[in-house]
Amino acid sequence: MAGGAERKGGSGAGTGAVPRRGRTNARWAGGGACAARAPRGRHGGAGRGADRQGGRHGRPRALGLQPRGSRSVLRRPPPLSVSRRSSVRAQPVFSRWPSLGARPIGAHGGGAGRRGPARGGSRAPRTSAALRPRPDRDRGRDRRVRTVSGTARQRLPRSGPASRTELALKETMSSGGAEDDIPQAERKTVTDFCYLLDKSKQLFNGLRDLPQYGQKQWQSYFGRTFDVYTKLWKFQQQHRQVLDNRYGLKRWQIGEIASKIGQLYYHYYLRTSETSYLNEAFSFYSAIRQRSYYSQVNKEDRPELVVKKLRYYARFIVVCLLLNKMDVVKDLVKELSDEIEDYTHRFNTEDQVEWNLVLQEVAAFIEADPVMVLNDDNTIVITSNRLSETGAPLLEQGMIVGQLALADALIIGNCNNQVKFSELTIDMFRMLQALEREPMNLASQMNKPGMQESTEKPARRENPHKYLLYKPTFSQLYTFLAASFKELPANSVLLIYLSATGVFPSGRSDSEGPYDFGGVLTNSNRDIINGDALHKRNQSYKEMHCLHPGDLYPFTRKPLFIIVDSSNSVAYKNFTNLFGQPLVCLLSPTAYPKALQDQSQRGSLFTLFLNNPLMAFLFVSGLSSMRRGLWEKCQDYLRKINRDIAQLLTHSRSIDQSFLQFFGDEFLRLLLTRFIFCSATMRMHKIFRQETRNYPESYPQLPRDETVENPHLQKHILELASILDVRNVFLENTLDDY
Repeated sequence: MAGGAERKGGSGAGTGAVPRRGRTNARWAGGGACAARAPRGRHGGAGRGADRQGGRHGRPRALGLQPRGSRSVLRRPPPLSVSRRSSVRAQPVFSRWPSLGARPIGAHGGGAGRRGPARGGSRAPRTSAALRPRPDRDRGRDRRVRTVSGTARQRLPRSGPASRTELALKETMSSGGAEDDIPQAERKTVTDFCYLLDKSKQLFNGLRDLPQYGQKQWQSYFGRTFDVYTKLWKFQQQHRQVLDNRYGLKRWQIGEIASKIGQLYYHYYLRTSETSYLNEAFSFYSAIRQRSYYSQVNKEDRPELVVKKLRYYARFIVVCLLLNKMDVVKDLVKELSDEIEDYTHRFNTEDQVEWNLVLQEVAAFIEADPVMVLNDDNTIVITSNRLSETGAPLLEQGMIVGQLALADALIIGNCNNQVKFSELTIDMFRMLQALEREPMNLASQMNKPGMQESTEKPARRENPHKYLLYKPTFSQLYTFLAASFKELPANSVLLIYLSATGVFPSGRSDSEGPYDFGGVLTNSNRDIINGDALHKRNQSYKEMHCLHPGDLYPFTRKPLFIIVDSSNSVAYKNFTNLFGQPLVCLLSPTAYPKALQDQSQRGSLFTLFLNNPLMAFLFVSGLSSMRRGLWEKCQDYLRKINRDIAQLLTHSRSIDQSFLQFFGDEFLRLLLTRFIFCSATMRMHKIFRQETRNYPESYPQLPRDETVENPHLQKHILELASILDVRNVFLENTLDDY
């Protein structure tokens, strides 16, 4: 696990932090794309982790929920391939958001426990009790203890009078009559089911101790876990009647198995950034809802079962948000609200406030977009901002660009009072989607003209691997930054996105070095020095809870692409390229006109331009809604603008070569063209002309007359404004004003 993990100190600084009874001391809320955490309450249960079991190596196979009685119980198509670059690490985030127990594998860890220290050196923080079995599930079982290398195994004797399976047999079969009257075949069925159930839980709980990055140690363990859950799901379908009669199998237990499989696919998405696994997670969660596996939970007087149901809803909402299924999200939020009301009414719980906070956060999250696209019947159109086949401008003949490819991205969020759900701020969410492709439908690809006779499958397109860090400390941020840098493949790019509060220098300095201009804030609540809390330091010292431009200098030994969205983004304008590698910094405005400042909680305008430039253009033009037909017309025109920007940039004679080195990658090409469109729009907008700090900047500087102030580009922007009938908010002759 990561060596930079702190386990002591104060609480996280998440805006959704609520004191609660029984909170774990985990400082790393694993989440990546928001591994939703929800309240445990006093009924959540706790326990220690079970020992990991070995098993057959392999990759996950697609699992399918089949109707009961179906002959083909589980679909087992060929395994989805895992990209070399994106399959190395998980995505940690940090905060005190109430725990759902659905944390991304590897981004958390629960202390070493009986397993011994985790790989990588240091022990990791504890994780939620939802991923730990209760103590009685471990007693009396044969266990295997693995060394850190994972090669040696030691058989331990039973420590109790009977194993878990034997206890289950006695407890579940005694109700049906004398134990001797049970046929041997049915006894074996229950025994095998208990074994598979216990093994699946042990493997699932062991996932959290996998390393967060490096050498793919996690991949074979994931494969074994998928194999066991495949066997378990198939077994319970084939022997449902015996398990109903002899074991007392209930529908909520079947739902728990399906929910765990959905979590496996979700965690695998976090590991690989491949949205196909996210779709698999959605299919399992959706099947649980359609088949009402948890419908009978409310009739039992067991609050811990109701908590399981609430956590399932919260996990399902997270997956739907990432897939932009907002209609489903709204239905789930309504159902979750009713379930919470029933739960708090029936039981005297202490976690009602936290569950209500979950509802408030997701409601604010889905309403964060400032512009609505409407159908003719006034229903809202859900737009996707992932990279599509026609999203990035194509490279034309004669364009000389580099061959670098974006491999890794660190998405860091540390803005106060910004809309968020779980540990994912709205800015992080938007940048996350800007760095992913639309899921590719292989069937539609094969049906395209010219593809029928070819026996080769379409080329697999990789998404860059992503870390999502929510309010990390400096040491945590540096740990993951160093890990990404270390394992960055050749001819690849590391992207760093910083959405954080600005830190300004405390006083004037005689020098102008990389530590004299401030930077962006890192979390200080968990940093402890010599066991004592930090006190206000002398103003002659530099701020230590800050990522200064100089802190990134060591990583400029490899191609580095930096995006800073902060009130002190200009601190990174004073960068120095020491090693001659491609280096670009895109910097947000340090202030916005007063008319737009009230919208800061709903996300930064600069990041919105990088994610959805048309929506940002509508917002600064004062529009809040648009018909779908006009939206699509403007999107087509915006694609034309992007093509022209690409030509301006590649044909420029005075542009820095770093921009052209990055222009060969689709994601970076789209970000660069959107940045130029953003800068040109703000320079032409009347309310942005009041101060120069309202404009984005870059390092190295772009040639103004050939890019952001090019008359041809300005003409395009005015034409787009004319289509929207908002030309009056833009200046006609901007060049005369300089």
